[in-house]
Amino acid sequence: MALVRADRGVCRGFANCVMVAPDYFDLDEDGLVLVLNAKVAQSDQPQVEAAVGSCPVSALRMEKA
Repeated sequence: MALVRADRGVCRGFANCVMVAPDYFDLDEDGLVLVLNAKVAQSDQPQVEAAVGSCPVSALRMEKA
């Protein structure tokens, strides 16, 4: 299993992650990323990795649990 983390201080609210993996990411009322589910199922890892890679400001990262 992997974990996904967000640096909300870096986030600029582009929402690419939300478009790619809406089960894992959303934006709050300030337009900053929220991680809905930090534990990434193995079957969802490619989708979440794509979302992490889609962030233009590198506000997201995945790490092994």
